Amino acid sequence: MNNLIKYILLLFFIFSINQNYSQKNKKDVKNESSLYSGLKFRSVGPAFMSGRIADIAINPDNENEWYVAVGSGGVWKTVNAGTTWQSLTDNQSFYSTGSIAIDPNNTNTIWLGTGENVGGRHVGVGKGVFLSLDGGKTWKNKGLNKSEHISKIIVNKKNSNNVFVASQGPLWSSGGDRGLYKSINGGESWSLVLSVNKWTGVTDVVVDPSDENIMYAATWQRHRNVAAYMGGGPGTKLFKSIDGGDSWRQLKTGLPVGKLGKIGLAISEINPDVLYAAIELDRRKGAVYRSSNGGESWKKMSDTVSGATGPHYYQELVASPHHFDKIYLMDVRVQVSDDGGKTFYTMNEGNKHSDNHSMTFKKNDPNYLLVGTDGGIYESFDDTKSWKYVNNLPLTQFYKLAVDDSYPFYNIYGGTQDNNTQGGPSRTFRSNGIVNSDWFVLLGGDGHQPATEPGNPNIVYAQSQQGNIHRVDRTTGEAVFIKPYSGLNEDFERFNWDSPILVSSHNPKRLYFGSQRVWKSDDRGDSWTPISKDLTKNQERLELPIMGKQQSWDSAWDVYAMSTYNTITSLSESVLNENILYAGTDDGLIHSTKNGGSSWTSITVDKLPGVPNSSFVNDIKADLHNDQVAYVALDNHKFGDYSPYLYKTSNGGKSWKPIVDGLPEDTFVWRIVQDHIDPNLLFLATEYGLYFSNNQGDNWVKFSNGLPTISVRDIAIQKRENDLVLATFGRGFYVLDDFSLLRKLNKSNSNEVILFDVKEALQYNPIRSGTSSQGSSYYSSKNPPYGAIFSYNLPDSYKSLKSLRSKREKELDKLNKDIPFVGWDELDKEINETKSKIILEIRDDNGDLVDRINGSTKKGINRVSWNLSKPLPTILNSNSRWSRSSSLTVKPGKYSVHLLELVQGAFNELTKSKTFDVKRIRENVLKNPLNSKVDEFILELNKFEIETSVMISNYIKSKKKQSSFDNTLRYIKNIDSDLLYKLNELKDQMNLIDVLLYGNKSKKEIMEKDNSLVSERISIAKRGLYGNSYGPTKHHMDSFDIAKNQWDSILPRVEKFIKAIEDLSEELEQLGAPKILN
Repeated sequence: MNNLIKYILLLFFIFSINQNYSQKNKKDVKNESSLYSGLKFRSVGPAFMSGRIADIAINPDNENEWYVAVGSGGVWKTVNAGTTWQSLTDNQSFYSTGSIAIDPNNTNTIWLGTGENVGGRHVGVGKGVFLSLDGGKTWKNKGLNKSEHISKIIVNKKNSNNVFVASQGPLWSSGGDRGLYKSINGGESWSLVLSVNKWTGVTDVVVDPSDENIMYAATWQRHRNVAAYMGGGPGTKLFKSIDGGDSWRQLKTGLPVGKLGKIGLAISEINPDVLYAAIELDRRKGAVYRSSNGGESWKKMSDTVSGATGPHYYQELVASPHHFDKIYLMDVRVQVSDDGGKTFYTMNEGNKHSDNHSMTFKKNDPNYLLVGTDGGIYESFDDTKSWKYVNNLPLTQFYKLAVDDSYPFYNIYGGTQDNNTQGGPSRTFRSNGIVNSDWFVLLGGDGHQPATEPGNPNIVYAQSQQGNIHRVDRTTGEAVFIKPYSGLNEDFERFNWDSPILVSSHNPKRLYFGSQRVWKSDDRGDSWTPISKDLTKNQERLELPIMGKQQSWDSAWDVYAMSTYNTITSLSESVLNENILYAGTDDGLIHSTKNGGSSWTSITVDKLPGVPNSSFVNDIKADLHNDQVAYVALDNHKFGDYSPYLYKTSNGGKSWKPIVDGLPEDTFVWRIVQDHIDPNLLFLATEYGLYFSNNQGDNWVKFSNGLPTISVRDIAIQKRENDLVLATFGRGFYVLDDFSLLRKLNKSNSNEVILFDVKEALQYNPIRSGTSSQGSSYYSSKNPPYGAIFSYNLPDSYKSLKSLRSKREKELDKLNKDIPFVGWDELDKEINETKSKIILEIRDDNGDLVDRINGSTKKGINRVSWNLSKPLPTILNSNSRWSRSSSLTVKPGKYSVHLLELVQGAFNELTKSKTFDVKRIRENVLKNPLNSKVDEFILELNKFEIETSVMISNYIKSKKKQSSFDNTLRYIKNIDSDLLYKLNELKDQMNLIDVLLYGNKSKKEIMEKDNSLVSERISIAKRGLYGNSYGPTKHHMDSFDIAKNQWDSILPRVEKFIKAIEDLSEELEQLGAPKILN
């Protein structure tokens, strides 16, 4: 017994140590991640093509309010029918959503099913059921976390606690939370009320609108892995319940039998005895069935089924709430029947994206339809005759990306899911940022990995699925098809859905491309030579197990809309040695050559420690600094394994070690990229965000500030700019502008003040283009700040006396201790304390002051921009917030920035200054012949404004004093006519000066034109200084000369008036009037 107690205590001790270590490790990771929180990714869109919509719910009490479940991009809400949008789930644990439902009893209660219900190769998985009680502001997980794909949620119209969740369950594996679940307590617990087998879930469920106890459900058996897709099985069936879902019986009469596929169900709201079922049969065939007796018997109406990608991708069936027997079958193009399914026609989809997944109606408008597609949301107000596109949702699903080296702003290219290969700028010259019209289609079809030619931004490579690669000449937009093909008597080439292309770093004309072989071209794809044999296992995919075993030829195979299997998926070339190449495959092989492909060394991935043999090589990269080092990212998620598999070799591939410390267990890896300067700096694209390592992968830190929860599928570094560019699968592109400071900052030096190197600042005049009257729906993404960007690290935040006291008092309060009164003097010190500041001081090459700007005093990385201008001393009004400011654009050249703190009234320089260059770009075609006089003109103009402003300010003060003169008369014993004459004469002088300075009052009252004033002349002169670099013309300078002449005629009157006011003020005081204060 004593030994047993000792053993239990030992286990408890070990468990406690492990728990403490785990908690400490998580805290350390979080703290390290917070070091870099000052660096924020910038969304650049685009939204000119959107992304796949899974479901849309319209609030029945306010039809301008919609909730949109995005297949890969979270949940979005609009309160104004799509004019503006708010993302509701950016910080949740999921990004893939499938079903959304509004509680009919409380429209602020929103139910969300995560993980979309399609069988595609690219779907993300969900994290269960979520509930919001406040219109989507906050969410709570309500369980079924292993469901992965939820097809529908239904809330009882009479009792909000009764909720049904139809869970299709995992696509990539068996089991999970699969079937129809019921809750009678608002999701606090769930009962599985309908289940078939471990491969079968519930794909659809409908409720009789006249009797909520009558329900119908469709089950669907399906499984997908890397090699193949099985779209049906004996588990696919139709069921009915008449007791509110507690028990179910199968419906059979008139229905087909066999290994059925996906079923779409619909019930007529007009006559609930009528049901419709779109059923997938063998080999992508299908039929539509109708029942007129509550499902007790069915009649086949037509051989209609969703096509294109396959029924697994569509097959939702929608019954019109306005027209009896009118049904809509979601498909690549919606199929419509007006006669209960007997005949179908294609819905008009002119000027609309294809691939339809959801359709929503308004209850009182039969002409209105709201449709969700692979390309976003469309509205019709005239029963599909025309369509309105919602063009402000940046939901594009990018597979891969590439950046060119266009100057001054590079372009980003990305291959998308069903939205072509797109291209657009990383930033623009316009002040309103990047808009939809800046983006363009480079190549049609599903886009995949693009590539650019170093040094030649006019050449871009783009491809559609299955290796259909093109070379695009940007100067003409022409695309040349350059896909390599097998020779005579050779096996056909097997290309991956997303085939890898690589432009050599040794020769920009050299390309590498992957099928089952590695292909090489030295003439930009005009001709190709294979440099390897078949590098895959070359298996027969139909011989491989699916749904847990080998399957009959007569099973529900469907390999149409998926990658050919046994293909190369990743290629890499050493930048240090052109003969070193790496290749990875979708069937778990890693290959390398050290002689340019003459011979290859191969290993299976299960030779790497802990790697399943089924793992897919997502990415393989040769180190940029050491030709013996390489990295490989492996992926086994298509077998239900979401673990990160990331490995490194330091001996040319002879052995590999895992480098996954810091990566969550359910976060598999897509791509890895190494910094071209710092060999220790690595970036990792994962299923749930971005990570980085500054020690060659020994540990990883979450680095996703500014990113929503989203799958990051690819990363590229724009080397000239040191920008990190991300391709996300559902939220477009993101850019981290100038990540170079990550080379300098780490956990060990984060307790130091650091002013980082400053990137060359490009000087130009931002274009104020466009209009502000395009409506709130007009989409734009931000440019980075204009000018020089200064980055610095502070080891701690600057704290005020009050914040320090508050912190002490909170600690005492937590301990339930007395909080002593600090005293009146201490409280006054808090009130009178001068706030500490961080100031960045800019000086020119001669050391002369140019400008000082304020920075943040927060702990960690801070960034602030300087607009490349020098302020000129003008006027500050101490009596108001009004000030008049002028500035000069600085000359190109060298500058320095100094990091200062202002603490308790004293300046302290915190660290060494940094020098940087200001470079002028975008010179005008025309040169100003008066350019040599511009600086003198600006200085004279500024001096004139100061002088006139001072004089006018004094004049205004005198006017105020004059306005009090009438009130002084009550204190004067003897008022003579001479005094009254002086008062009236001063009023006349003031009125005349007012007209000269401000214009005729009566004309101004009705906005009649008047003679030009000094201020108007000056305004004309200053117009030559702003918004352009040409500078003031002779016209502007002449206007200044006229203003000076006008002022010379006004000034004596003003001076005379001011003196007369002072003289009269003294006279009034001598006569007994009180002293007048300004």
